[in-house]
Amino acid sequence: MRIRKLAAWFRLHDADSDLVMAQFEELRRQVPLLYALLAVNAVAVAYTHFGYAPIWMTILVPGTLVIASIARLVVWIVRRRRRWDADHARREMRKTHILAAILAVAYVAWALALNAYGGADEHAHVAIFIAVTVIGCILCLTNFPQAALSVTFIVTIPYLAYYLSVGNVVYTAVGLNMSLVTAVMVQVMLNNFAGFRQLVISKGVTDRLSRENLRMAHTDALTALPNRRNFFEALRAGFAKAREDGSPFAVGIIDLDHFKAVNDSYGHLIGDRLLEAVAERLRQVSGPELTMARLGGDEFAFVVGGDEAIACSLAGDACASLAEPFEIGNLSLLIGASCGVAVLTDDVADAHDMFDRADYVLYSSKASNRGQVTVYSCAHASKIHTARQLEMAMSSADLEAEMSICLQPIVNTVTGEATAVEALARWHSPVLGHVPPDSFIAVAERSGQMHDLTLLLLRKALALVDRLPETMRLSFNLSAHDITSAPTMVSLVALVRRSGVDPARLIFEVTETAVIRDFKTAESSIRLLRSLGSHIALDDFGTGYSSLSYLHRLPIDRVKIDRSFMPGYETEAGRNLLGSILALCLSMKLNCVAEGVEEADQVSTLRDLGYVNFQGYFYARPMTIDALEVWLEKREAAPARAAEGSDGTAKDAGRSFRSSV
Repeated sequence: MRIRKLAAWFRLHDADSDLVMAQFEELRRQVPLLYALLAVNAVAVAYTHFGYAPIWMTILVPGTLVIASIARLVVWIVRRRRRWDADHARREMRKTHILAAILAVAYVAWALALNAYGGADEHAHVAIFIAVTVIGCILCLTNFPQAALSVTFIVTIPYLAYYLSVGNVVYTAVGLNMSLVTAVMVQVMLNNFAGFRQLVISKGVTDRLSRENLRMAHTDALTALPNRRNFFEALRAGFAKAREDGSPFAVGIIDLDHFKAVNDSYGHLIGDRLLEAVAERLRQVSGPELTMARLGGDEFAFVVGGDEAIACSLAGDACASLAEPFEIGNLSLLIGASCGVAVLTDDVADAHDMFDRADYVLYSSKASNRGQVTVYSCAHASKIHTARQLEMAMSSADLEAEMSICLQPIVNTVTGEATAVEALARWHSPVLGHVPPDSFIAVAERSGQMHDLTLLLLRKALALVDRLPETMRLSFNLSAHDITSAPTMVSLVALVRRSGVDPARLIFEVTETAVIRDFKTAESSIRLLRSLGSHIALDDFGTGYSSLSYLHRLPIDRVKIDRSFMPGYETEAGRNLLGSILALCLSMKLNCVAEGVEEADQVSTLRDLGYVNFQGYFYARPMTIDALEVWLEKREAAPARAAEGSDGTAKDAGRSFRSSV
């Protein structure tokens, strides 16, 4: 068993790959020096024996040995920059071992043969040559002990045997002395190699741990996909390569639709399992040079070395795959996904500019093309330019002076009274002119100004309450940022209390999309406002996800039917839907407001269905507080027409809800 292990050790059969590569790297530096040493010493010995020994022993034999040594030296130097793997290195070391043994036999045989010629000085030179050869081999082959031991034994044993056989006391002493010195050097070599081996093994373990730590640092822990850091490294590298060689390159961002609702409804454990299943499906999306990653939350992204057609095909496959139901335990969950894609063009500034383009069209896709793929185009570039102009204008604007509040009444057609007014923000910029609210609200959210803007607008709105009739409430809209920001909510409550306005006269409107963004935080904010004594309205009802669930779980006082339902009033299906929504609100004792009413026929149909509260151009457009006071005076002066609207064509408001709907 020991002989087999020794033989395997000499053949490098079980040697660790890291150790073999480390040994080979040392040999590439040391072996050329060994061959140079042998060649120089051989020339020196041949020179001192020239004239004493035959020509073939001083010219032909040493010349052949020197040429062989120099040839091996050149081979090692030429291959110095070549890349080697462990298997090739192992084979080269075995070949070096065999050739070193052959050369050692040749050198020692030649040197001992020279002892038959010359005098005492020449014999001493041969002894020195052999000793230096042994020492040189041990030093140069320290990290390849297999070859060092072979050469040492090949040289030392014949050397010692020869001098012991001569019978000369001096030569015997020299031979024994050299043997002892060689034994000590061999032990030192083995000790050094043991330390070298341990160092290599420790470094290998450290390197493996480092590689594993690096892999973990670049991998998402939940899904095992590349993480955000890994993605942006791939994005920068792919962008630089594509710029350099002119190859196509694209980036896509995938955002799950309705994931937050699932997460809120079923908990984070189901949400995590759903994300794992999503990642598994995304792994099946394949393409050339594709990197698919999880950026965080329910957002994923990919970079691909391909043109628009390839990127859109991959994104389309991903969206189609994610639109299929997910079976998580005993649940069947349907979410879907939207994607934004940007391809490399000449006008892209850098990798982050490309990512921003994909991010921009992703949210454009979620707003108007949900579940589909949207590619960045020139039209989007124009919108981004406009958005940047807005950001610049808003950052330098005197918002206190430029922002104003308009009021739009909410009318109860039974009493004919305007029971509330909705405060609507208006921005007239001296640079851009009138800016639509949806534009500057989006800019304020992106630029981090929403907190200050909300408090500014609320302060202006609260200042108008004293000019409203005592029975009239003020309705104020909160953005998704507001309702999910604890600092904003605390500041808002403090502002209401300092204003002296009765909180019961305030209605805070929140949208379903704002609630979906972070249900738990939104719920806490809504309950805080409710505890203040204010009313809560769920705005844009019917456009979100799991609306009925929110009505049950949140302390809502009223709902506002989104204006998108109004065009369907003429069809039977549309009337049935509007009737069903009203029935739901009545069953839950919620005040229901129909928004966006603009025509007399709309009002007539809705009143036939049982609707009482209306808001829209049919009754009044948004107006200043001064214009509102005039509008209210006119309605008081003509009470008979007040319930009918601005043109007096609506039907009586007392009709009950039709039970057949």
